[in-house]
Amino acid sequence: MPLSRSGFIFSLLTLTVMALSLGLSFAHLMEAPPRLLIWPPELWREATVFHAQFLLFGILGGPIDLSAILLGFVVTWLIGRGERRAFRLALSGSLLYLASLVIWLTVVAPANAELATWRLGPLPENFSAVRLRWETGHIIIACVKLLGFALLASATLLMRREKPR
Repeated sequence: MPLSRSGFIFSLLTLTVMALSLGLSFAHLMEAPPRLLIWPPELWREATVFHAQFLLFGILGGPIDLSAILLGFVVTWLIGRGERRAFRLALSGSLLYLASLVIWLTVVAPANAELATWRLGPLPENFSAVRLRWETGHIIIACVKLLGFALLASATLLMRREKPR
């Protein structure tokens, strides 16, 4: 069954929200090398924990990520099983976005909880382990979202469109 004009517009909206979600994760990916390899530990802690460098990531990122997941599954449902290849691609892309949330919950969120306990003064003994967990979690999430976005974008390109009347 061909996708209607409104279905196409909804797919475009979904890809836009997914791109915003990916953009936030890609920013973490691009920042990671200097933060891991160049920055002194004290600078990493100050910027990450005490000076709200990632405040808007938390305020806006969560709702954007959840919207991307939900919208991805709605597009998958709109495609339906009638278009097998597009459906499988959309489902895979949506599942990868869901997987990115699971990764965040299991890898990054525990690191965030640990960061929330840090205070000014000497670096905590577990600093290196927490920093590595936090950074690598975000790197993995960016890679997973990139693949998910590519799959959902591919699905929308494969969908048949209704002919204009």
